Amino acid sequence: MAANPSTPSAELTLRTEKNGDEAAVYGSGRITSSTSAQLQNTVRELIPQNKRILLDLTNVNYIDSSGIGAMVSVCLAANRQECELKVVNAQPRIRDLFEITKLSTVFENQGGYRGLKSDQ
Repeated sequence: MAANPSTPSAELTLRTEKNGDEAAVYGSGRITSSTSAQLQNTVRELIPQNKRILLDLTNVNYIDSSGIGAMVSVCLAANRQECELKVVNAQPRIRDLFEITKLSTVFENQGGYRGLKSDQ
């Protein structure tokens, strides 16, 4: 399994790991208007070579409207290329945001959105 740290911004750090035709993106920090392009670029680069991408939000503590837009955008891009995008381990505040905006159903239709830790 190879690890590839993405160029960190002041607010968001993304670390990717690839294993066969699956990849994981581990976020840390805030997904905002100043970091949403970083998220999109990182995930979109992974879509063509992977059947499944795990977007782990364990250490993401804030998402603004631009961040939500970026997540929807990469979700749709993955769907178009028959790549499963799974959002996991969102903080309670972010889970609530997904529920309020009805995005939990979008991520569920993509193969998952789990607010709980992977081992629970």
